[in-house]
Amino acid sequence: MKNLLITTILILSSVNLFAQGSAHSKVFANFNYDLDADPEYAYKEFEVKRAYLGYGYKLADGFSAKVTFDVGKNSAGSNYTAFLKIASLSWQASDNLNVSFGMIGTKNFKFMEKAWGKRYIYKSFQDQNKWASSADAGANLTYTLSDNLIIDAQILNGDGYKNLQGSDAYMRGGAGIIFKADDISFRVARDVMPRTMYSDDYESQYINTLAVAYSGSNMTLGGEYNLRENTSNVVDNTSSAFSVYGNLDIGNDVSIFGRYDMSDSEDANENQWNIENEGELTIIGIEKQMTKGVKVALNVKSFKAATLDGEEEAEANNMLYLNLEYKF
Repeated sequence: MKNLLITTILILSSVNLFAQGSAHSKVFANFNYDLDADPEYAYKEFEVKRAYLGYGYKLADGFSAKVTFDVGKNSAGSNYTAFLKIASLSWQASDNLNVSFGMIGTKNFKFMEKAWGKRYIYKSFQDQNKWASSADAGANLTYTLSDNLIIDAQILNGDGYKNLQGSDAYMRGGAGIIFKADDISFRVARDVMPRTMYSDDYESQYINTLAVAYSGSNMTLGGEYNLRENTSNVVDNTSSAFSVYGNLDIGNDVSIFGRYDMSDSEDANENQWNIENEGELTIIGIEKQMTKGVKVALNVKSFKAATLDGEEEAEANNMLYLNLEYKF
């Protein structure tokens, strides 16, 4: 009888919990094929790149909680390792102020990711190149000054959600402003990562971002410029990049899209210190909204590696992708 009573209470509690909250899931998968290789030997594979599994719950007095697990690649082990990505408590303190605490989504490239709108196909520039993490342990706040102006700030451990949150973690902070004018939005932001070694060769790292997004009736456009000063806290090692992207609806839930990224670096002696990771990326494709929660996109990704001045230009590597996103 005691066990039956406990089981009944747990079932009723679960029913009540799910009645007031909501589960969420999202999966990214693809098939890719090397267009440059001999068809007999061309690299090709199916991939399930990522799965997000989570639950959100609205508490009383403006509080809400969210937990999300990220199941994806782990360079240290299995391709399917689950990480705790989000474990946050948010407080809508007023109509203007929202505060979040815990393992939270960061602000670094959220604006640009939304403008690009195709995370399942390719990450936004800062995310793809690991300039910052999409989630981290810390706190942030967002304050709406008016219908046109929003400010935000965050302070984080700086390790990212896939790394251990040790007691020696340095604090990473940042702030940004979003200005909206009709269909156009602008964001200006700065991220600061203090140095962990104290000598003349090390200084705080700064990431400066300027981004713009346009959303019309059947077209979206976006662009961003990112400048990283004292990369990895090394004095005068700068990295820069710009990215532009757009999407055009052509009817019947079909759209065509494109993106172009270019990155560069320079040290105190004007050398390209990070040339092995630089180059030009082009993505061109077509996307179909199959039904609610299901998207599929056929696209070609072309990457041409950077070369030193005077060297022969590198040949582009071309890959064909069939990307799939489904969420429920």
